Amino acid sequence: MTRLDSVIRRLTAQRDLLDWAAREVSAQGLVLELGLGNGRTYDHLRARLPGREIYVFERSPAAHPDCIPPEGYLIVGDIFETLPLFTERFGVGSAALIHSDIGTGDEEANRVLAQRLSPLLETLLQPGGMIIADRAFDLPSCTDISSRTGVAEGRYFVYRR
Repeated sequence: MTRLDSVIRRLTAQRDLLDWAAREVSAQGLVLELGLGNGRTYDHLRARLPGREIYVFERSPAAHPDCIPPEGYLIVGDIFETLPLFTERFGVGSAALIHSDIGTGDEEANRVLAQRLSPLLETLLQPGGMIIADRAFDLPSCTDISSRTGVAEGRYFVYRR
């Protein structure tokens, strides 16, 4: 498979899962976007979930100007510092949906990142809440439902608490 084919498959899976999650997510609870990038998935989420509070975490914002969250909804800094503060502010179990797309091309670094991030995400997720991610996480209180989504195995990961 070419790199172009691979990115098309990844983006298609991402879009399809975000659309699916928008239909499945609880009407109660926050939506979190981990990694703003250029703002494409944030833009997609706000279009699919109008009126929902969507908080975005980004270390170094560089998104398209039309895709910058409103004041107070963009949390800038190291995610291992900002997520615990966010949890203190909004409480355990405050997130209905978490979308995480913050990996790099370094698989070992991605594995370590997911391992460190897993307990922080699990703490934020409400019962029935979902995590959609570009990598596998270790979430003992969640069920991996990736195989039920129709997306190719290992392409994207979906967990429900």
